Amino acid sequence: MEGDGSDSLVTIKNIERELICPACKELFTHPLILPCQHSICHKCVKELLLMLDDSFNDVGSDNSNQSSPRLRFPSPSVDKIDRISRPGWKRNSLTPRTTTFPCPGCEHDVDLGERGINGLFRNFTLETIVERYRQAARAATAIMCDLCKPPPQESTKSCMDCSASYCNECFKIYHPWGTVKAQHEYVGPTTNFRPKILMCPEHETERINMYCELCKRPVCHLCKLGGNHSNHRVTTMSSAYKTLKEKLSKDIDYLIGKESQVKSQISELNLLMKETECNGERAKEEAITHFEKLFEVLEERKSSVLKAIDASKKLRLDKFQTQMEEYQGLLENNGLVGYAQEVLKETDQSCFVQTAKQLHLRIQKATESLKSFRPAAQTSFEDYVVNTSKQTELLGELSFFSSGIDVPEINEEQSKVYNNALINWHHPEKDKADSYVLEYRKINKDEEMLSWNEVEVCGTSKVISDLESNVNYAFRVRAYKGSICSPCSRELILHTPPAPVFSFLFDEKCGYNNEHLLLNLKRDRVESRAGFNLLLAAERIQVGYYTSLDYIIGDVGITKGKHFWAFRVEPYSYMVKVGVASSDKLQEWLHSPRDAVSPRYEQDSGHDSGSEDTCFDSSQPFTLVTIGMKKFFIPKSPTSSNEPENRVLPMPTSIGVFLDYDKGKVGFYDMDHMKCLYERQVDCSHTMYPAFALMGSGGIQLEESITAKYLEYQENM
Repeated sequence: MEGDGSDSLVTIKNIERELICPACKELFTHPLILPCQHSICHKCVKELLLMLDDSFNDVGSDNSNQSSPRLRFPSPSVDKIDRISRPGWKRNSLTPRTTTFPCPGCEHDVDLGERGINGLFRNFTLETIVERYRQAARAATAIMCDLCKPPPQESTKSCMDCSASYCNECFKIYHPWGTVKAQHEYVGPTTNFRPKILMCPEHETERINMYCELCKRPVCHLCKLGGNHSNHRVTTMSSAYKTLKEKLSKDIDYLIGKESQVKSQISELNLLMKETECNGERAKEEAITHFEKLFEVLEERKSSVLKAIDASKKLRLDKFQTQMEEYQGLLENNGLVGYAQEVLKETDQSCFVQTAKQLHLRIQKATESLKSFRPAAQTSFEDYVVNTSKQTELLGELSFFSSGIDVPEINEEQSKVYNNALINWHHPEKDKADSYVLEYRKINKDEEMLSWNEVEVCGTSKVISDLESNVNYAFRVRAYKGSICSPCSRELILHTPPAPVFSFLFDEKCGYNNEHLLLNLKRDRVESRAGFNLLLAAERIQVGYYTSLDYIIGDVGITKGKHFWAFRVEPYSYMVKVGVASSDKLQEWLHSPRDAVSPRYEQDSGHDSGSEDTCFDSSQPFTLVTIGMKKFFIPKSPTSSNEPENRVLPMPTSIGVFLDYDKGKVGFYDMDHMKCLYERQVDCSHTMYPAFALMGSGGIQLEESITAKYLEYQENM
């Protein structure tokens, strides 16, 4: 028996690789069995779900949350982990649904079902093997008795029913003969206590007694009668145990019988690794040679271009020097003028005439050059600017002769950026890759390119977190198939918003008119419906009145900082007003309703419409712009053209609002190009709220990134 124990000790030490969690890379701790049959630590499942949750929902910021008049979002702490562990946990939804989890073992998404983590079995067999490995690794470390008075004695056995370890004396005391405890199951000293009976995670009072052949997992009789396995083929646990044990034994015997073949293949793999190492180094040397040839060509062209520029520069400077010397000769007592002055001193008429004639012609020519001064050469070297755009593009596409895999293409329409960036790409099915590498980098204002950041991705989309505000980012992706890499895709440039994203929903209580407005259950979409009440007001419209706007606001206010939010206005909308308004102005609008008002007074203008020009510079406690009939209307301004053709723009697909509370400034953006369409001052002396107003048929949809974080909070209240 001692020999067997020694052999098992050696075996245990040799299987460490099988006992490592694929997530934390440490020995398993309370491992759970995923539906794909891979195991992962219980704490790792929670942490990965939490990270996955944050990567999609953490679109807000600390500034955004702190600016709210009431703090709505719990910090991602133990509370959040416990929430994920509860049955029915879901993400960004108001109805129960299943939870998708990326298995770190096979890198595939697995469905955890509506019960989430609570629906997973604990892998007690693996846990026992890990404990045996730990004991083998710490053979010199004794397990102490749990019941001894200090100092405790070394334990000699552990009770599986009591989940405690005992020395001989304590075991006799707590398990006396003739009592029920004397019948308890005991083993050698251990810290791994597992239940004697495996219970069903879905029906916690039922023991496992069957095996589902379709799902490859143990089930109880209630699972078969009316649960998720009612239509599945099941077998008895004893039959499944016998079948699987026979298969496993045969497989092990087969592998042991092929030991010489395995050793031979290991030797072959070692040779292949060495060959790969040599071939890789040779490929690097060849690549360096090709690049050195390119450097030589560039150096040669550089030398030739610089020589041509130097030659042209010398020729032009020589011409300028000659011209300058000629003009210096025109100065008094200098050159030509000085010589002419000396000639004038000649008193002999014959000699004077003989010399003066040619001199007079030279002076006339110099005089004409003074009247029409022209430099002898050009100073510009525009003809000597080296055009490297095509060569730069070609060098950017520099790759191997034939990679055997097409270039993936980033889908610009499905790629979005806020505080985080969601990048989607597609790849031909015939060239489906094993994995992708998404690269991104920040582009500075002076177009300086920083180094690329790389993220390995198994699917065709990725969320990049923690991006800076108001910055251009470049994204590109390349595909890997086996050891083959494709060239990089064409770069996609996205501009982040000018401020952190502000999360909110439409407020269903403050001023919401449910007779005119229809708000969905998620409170991220509102529609205006022209109903019976509008027909009742028709006779007032006939005499020069029109019905009032229907207002709805965000349910979170802003008291400091910079914030950004975005939304879509439906193309069929007749008239929609969007912007910001202070709490006191909203009270005036919402608590003093009017069914009809004068057409000379517009509720959102803050003054009589006939005196607009006198109020341009006044800082109002609100700013709203008008959108409708697929147009974006820029308000009148004394600093720009107020012609209709300059004030009416095509309606953007998505519209962003940027509020700088501290500076009292609001701007409206075209989200497709992150371009500011209109900006003005606003009085922020009170709490400011996102404000919206609709008239006639219309609809407003908040962008998903604006509502995601708050929806998650609401469903867990």
